[in-house]
Amino acid sequence: MGRIVRAVVLTLIVLLILPYLLVLLYTPSFVRPVSTLMLMELASGRTYERQWVAFEDINPVLVQSVMMSEDGRYCTHSGVDWDALNVVIDDALAGEATRGASTIPMQVAKNLFLFSHRSVVRKALEIPIALWADLVWSKRRMMEIYLNIAEWAPGVFGIEAAAQTYFGVPAAKLTRRQAALLAVTLPSPTKRNPAKPSKGVSRLARTIEARAHQSGAYVKCLY
Repeated sequence: MGRIVRAVVLTLIVLLILPYLLVLLYTPSFVRPVSTLMLMELASGRTYERQWVAFEDINPVLVQSVMMSEDGRYCTHSGVDWDALNVVIDDALAGEATRGASTIPMQVAKNLFLFSHRSVVRKALEIPIALWADLVWSKRRMMEIYLNIAEWAPGVFGIEAAAQTYFGVPAAKLTRRQAALLAVTLPSPTKRNPAKPSKGVSRLARTIEARAHQSGAYVKCLY
C-alpha cells in the first residue's frame, strides 16, 4: 500500500510540474503545441482540423477583434486581470451571478494543460500557469499560440482552419466583419456559426468591430 501511495503522490507531483516545463519547451516559434481538446479528439478516435499559421500571417483586424472581445487589458496585465477576478470573487461570495474573468493567458493555460469543466480546482491550477506563461513568453507568442489552439467549431481548431471553414479565405485575408464574427464565436464555438450569425451574434460582432477599429492603444504590445 505504501508503494501505491508513493507512486500516486509522485505522479501527481509530475503532473503539477509538467505544465511549467512544457511552457519552456513551447517558447521557440517552431514548436506547435496541441491542446487537451485536440488530444481528446484523437483519444476518442476522431480527427481534428488545424493548420498552424504564424502570428505575422494573421490579419491584424482578427487579432484586434479577438483581443477586444476576449481580453481588452491583454497588453497591460501579467497573465491575470486581478481587478476583474476580484469582482467575480466578490459576486460569488455575495451569491450573485458571476461573469467570466478569464484572460487570454488563462485560456491558453486551460486549453493546453487542463480540463474544460469549470471548477475552483481548475481555476487554482490555471492562474499560476497563466502567470508563468506570461512571464516566459512574449505577448506575440502567447497570442500566436492562443489563436492556433482555440476551438471555433467541433473539430476545428485555430484561426486558419476557422477562416477557411467559415469564409473560404486564409487568416491573412479576413475582413473586419469576418474577424469580428469569428471573435464573438469563441465563447460558444459549438453553438455560434459566424457564417450564419443570429441577430444577437451579429449585434455583438458590430460592437466588437467598432472597438477593434479604435483599438490602437490597446494592442501596442503586439504591433
